[in-house]
Amino acid sequence: MSKPKQRPDIPLAADLEPGLVVATYGRHCLVETPEGRRLICHPRGKKNQVVVGDQVLWQIAGDEGSIEKLQDRRNLFYRQDEIRTKSFAANLDRVLILIAADPEYSESQLSRALVAAEAERITPIIALNKSDLAQPFAQAWERLAPYRAMGYSVMPISLSPRSPVADDGVQALCAHLQGLTTLVLGPSGSGKSTLINRLVPDAQVETGEISLALNSGKHTTTSTRWYWVPALDVSAPAGSAKTALIDSPGFQEFGLHHIEPTRLADCMPDLRAHVGGCKFYNCTHLHEPGCAVLAQVENEHQSGTISVRRHRIYAQLFEELSQQRW
Repeated sequence: MSKPKQRPDIPLAADLEPGLVVATYGRHCLVETPEGRRLICHPRGKKNQVVVGDQVLWQIAGDEGSIEKLQDRRNLFYRQDEIRTKSFAANLDRVLILIAADPEYSESQLSRALVAAEAERITPIIALNKSDLAQPFAQAWERLAPYRAMGYSVMPISLSPRSPVADDGVQALCAHLQGLTTLVLGPSGSGKSTLINRLVPDAQVETGEISLALNSGKHTTTSTRWYWVPALDVSAPAGSAKTALIDSPGFQEFGLHHIEPTRLADCMPDLRAHVGGCKFYNCTHLHEPGCAVLAQVENEHQSGTISVRRHRIYAQLFEELSQQRW
């Protein structure tokens, strides 16, 4: 029996090189080789499914490269609404959700980002910026009490050079990031750019180089980018994992249409702790008798481990995710 022949349009594995996707925009990707060289690559096929953080196999195609294979992902952090799916990054260790004491952050958006991280089993960190603003910060910190009670790392920081505080919290935050790959997520005005520019002194220069390489000019401000953080690795043992931050574009809405409503409670730690005690296996945790979750919602008649605000957010999300499936 004759040996099957290799199709001429599919390269042999020996011809392919490994790489890390460090930036994307439209049909362009920037891939970094293990030696640190970066080059423009184009995914094979009509649809670009490559995101920052992906490990790929590529080959030279003229002056650029062609991505031939996407390696298996550990996870993919993304959001989905009625119209489209927006992928942020892949193969993450942490998601850093950066919010500010002023203007007041949206607890609904915070909860949505946390649910998305939980769904992909990515450890989230919450950083509350503007600790130099005493009264707004105290109020915002109090609103985060339920999240600290759930076991989330909630870090106070101050990124304002105009109002420095004795301990700005950045060093403590960095201790949670060292040796890991972290997606930095947050609304406009939360301090994302300030934090990245502080930890990656050449970030603006690198951003300009990426824009020039991808020939996308100002439009790359809406793309996602990977930055190495050498300052956090100076004292790290030789051979240990390097630290990376991934800067993401801001967003106004965070859809969770990729999550089944029956899975929602499992993605909210304060509810998840009690779902096994419900009387009915298909309990929605909204109105059923014998619901162990409802028994833990604090109100004027009972104390509990689930805040009223958190259960209200759950109810709103459950309704939203149920409606979009009809």
